[in-house]
Amino acid sequence: MSDKMIMIIGVTGSGKSRLAYDLAVSLEAEIVSIDSMKVYRGMDIGTAKPPIERRRQVKYHLIDVVDPWESFSVSRFLELSEAAIADIKSRGRSVVGAGGTAMYVKNMLYGLFEGPGSDHELRNQLKDRYNTEGGLAMHKELESVDPEAAARIHPNDQRRIVRALEVFRLSGKPISSFQTQFSAPQPDPRWHVIGVRRAKEVESRRINSRVKKMIELGLVDEARRLYELEKPLSKQASVAIGYAELFEHFEGKLSLEKAIEKIKINTRRLAKSQRTWFKTFKNVHWIELEESESPEQVLSKTLEHLRLF
Repeated sequence: MSDKMIMIIGVTGSGKSRLAYDLAVSLEAEIVSIDSMKVYRGMDIGTAKPPIERRRQVKYHLIDVVDPWESFSVSRFLELSEAAIADIKSRGRSVVGAGGTAMYVKNMLYGLFEGPGSDHELRNQLKDRYNTEGGLAMHKELESVDPEAAARIHPNDQRRIVRALEVFRLSGKPISSFQTQFSAPQPDPRWHVIGVRRAKEVESRRINSRVKKMIELGLVDEARRLYELEKPLSKQASVAIGYAELFEHFEGKLSLEKAIEKIKINTRRLAKSQRTWFKTFKNVHWIELEESESPEQVLSKTLEHLRLF
């Protein structure tokens, strides 16, 4: 079993983390977390980190890697994940990757996007234009220079529109021309990818229930501790769903009730974005889950599949 590298993907709240844990116990494996927010120390409840009891039983990698005021890049993640995989394999253990950060997953499977660097001044100019002219106008401009990228990017996605236009300005080439690794015929053959998914309405109910539980576990107090840190949070950490909305509440922009509702809405939007990303992934074995299925039944389905491949 030590040669196995199994990746579990799915939208937020789909049950992939529980499946990864159960699978790791069953296979005597270790888990590599593929999550852009679980890397931050102190951001525990809002990122749904595995409880301490699980971490005592199964070794997790790429959790609590940096402080919340530090930046963290995709390239840094890939560097650390490869080191973690080598470490796990050196001890004869199986690897279970688990996460829903689609860009991290995609780069692990297909390689790092090779494009031009960034131009801080140009990027700020494009952001100012986006805020002044609006997303629709900027999206139309992107459509004129890179229709392929525009078809994938929503007009409200400021970050990706700005980046795509920045790449075109810097290189004279559309960003889609650099992303050829995403159309590679096969992903990294080391990984066997399993996806878990449920009906959209079921996933939405699970998300709402999960947010409610996070509030009950103390998310508001956790967010306040981060908000009151002497050092400001990094750009990445400060926009994490579950924290950014509560920061607005602390600033008097939203009532607590509205902030909680906004967390639910933004989490459902994230799930929608993840679904779109995962549709582009090749060679994923999708396991369709019913609302009533227990974690034990999900594990049984997964193990049965693994016995067959």
